[in-house]
Amino acid sequence: MKDVVKEIFTAYLQKKGCRKTPERYAILEEIYSRPEHFDVEAIFVAMNKKNYRVSRATIYNTIELLLDCNLVIKHQFKNNTAQFERAYNNDRHEHLICLKCGKVEEFSDNRLDEITEYIAEKRNFSVHHRLMYVYGICKSCQAGKK
Repeated sequence: MKDVVKEIFTAYLQKKGCRKTPERYAILEEIYSRPEHFDVEAIFVAMNKKNYRVSRATIYNTIELLLDCNLVIKHQFKNNTAQFERAYNNDRHEHLICLKCGKVEEFSDNRLDEITEYIAEKRNFSVHHRLMYVYGICKSCQAGKK
């Protein structure tokens, strides 16, 4: 999978006339090595732990490129910190966000695919992707455990 993602990114960089730097590919590798959501700071810390010195600005700029070529998805959950996740070959899923503790839980339900297809067909709309955020209180917070 990482080879395919690298090929997609390389083709995108060539098309846009952007430089193909080792830093950009290292950031791509770091992002695609993690299954969970991440923020820029998490990538920055992970890169530094691996003795790969990249600036936060380089990470932000690379993520912008990855967003533009649809290899990364951006989320804005409860707080103001942008969260991201890999987009390629990532199973479709939705998000439950707890308003008390901020926990994000992923879920999927095939019926949502059917509803999306139905609505798109009725409105003659070509769907690129779908994001659903459901805000509420998680089980732990309801039980007073947090």
